[in-house]
Amino acid sequence: MKRLCLVLCLLAGPLFAVQPDEMLDDPALEARAREISSGLRCLVCRNESIDDSNAALARDLRLLVRERLVAGDSDAEVVDYIVDRYGEYVLLKPRTGGSNLVLWLAGPAMLLLGGAIGFAFLRRRARAAPQEEAALSEAERARLREILED
Repeated sequence: MKRLCLVLCLLAGPLFAVQPDEMLDDPALEARAREISSGLRCLVCRNESIDDSNAALARDLRLLVRERLVAGDSDAEVVDYIVDRYGEYVLLKPRTGGSNLVLWLAGPAMLLLGGAIGFAFLRRRARAAPQEEAALSEAERARLREILED
């Protein structure tokens, strides 16, 4: 029963997120609004777009996007307005410029650095002269024989 409820919630949730009273009369503006809102994160649901979320805040953001489009803003201006108001966290795909560039480059940089350190370690280890095992002295051989005979 729980699985059935979960499946129904997952299937029905996103279908009914945008309410009919939110939709714009102009199909072109509605398509633009859907495109913009699919790239904006619901601040309540975290990794769900405001287009797919049933949260009250997501509804407010969808209405705000449509309000800005009706006012004549371009898509970029609408997104910039939302980002200015809520921060870059609201973007599902963060921008790759500015301070975010450090975060985008840190992962590959650490991978390359770790690979270089590992390569240098293995190369130095291969170049090192193998240490020869010292032969047993007569006293050690005698002691070994004693131990093995017992």
